[in-house]
Amino acid sequence: MTKFSPFAKLLDDYKLTDPNYVDWKRNLFIVLTTEKLAKFVKEDEPVEPDHTLQKQHEGKKTCKEILKSLKALYEERNHTVHQNTMNGLMNTKMAEGTPVQAHIHKMIWYINELESLGVELDNESKVDAILVSLPRSFNQFKVNFSIQEPNFTLPELSNML
Repeated sequence: MTKFSPFAKLLDDYKLTDPNYVDWKRNLFIVLTTEKLAKFVKEDEPVEPDHTLQKQHEGKKTCKEILKSLKALYEERNHTVHQNTMNGLMNTKMAEGTPVQAHIHKMIWYINELESLGVELDNESKVDAILVSLPRSFNQFKVNFSIQEPNFTLPELSNML
C-alpha cells in the first residue's frame, strides 16, 4: 500500500472489533480494491500471515480462508447485532412533543445499520417503519401521505415531516 493512502487510514481508524465485522470487511475491500489487491482475497493464492494471524488461523493458507474463518467467528455476534437493531427499528416510537427530525435520524440510523449487516429493505418498508413509529398527533399526516404517490425516499419523507 502507498505510505500515505487516505484509504489505508480507514483500516487504521476502524480496527476489527466484535460488533463491526461487516463494516471492517467493507473498509478492507475498499482499501484492497483501491490498491489493486482485492484479487488476493478472492483467489486461492498462498499468503504469508504475520505471527498473530498465524497463531489464530493456523492451517489457513489463503486470505480467502482467513476471511471465511473471521466471518464464522463474528457471524454469531453479527446475528445478535442484527436482532438488536431490528428490535430497535420495530419498537422505537416517537414520544409526543419530541423533535421529529431527531426521531427520523434515529430510524434512518437503524435502517442503515441493518443494510450494513446485509438486510435488504425496500423503500416502501423503510417509509412504513418510520410512519408506524410516529405518535397519534401525526395521524392526519399519515392519512394524507397514504393517498399521495407512495414512492417517496427517506429524505423526502423527512423534509415533509
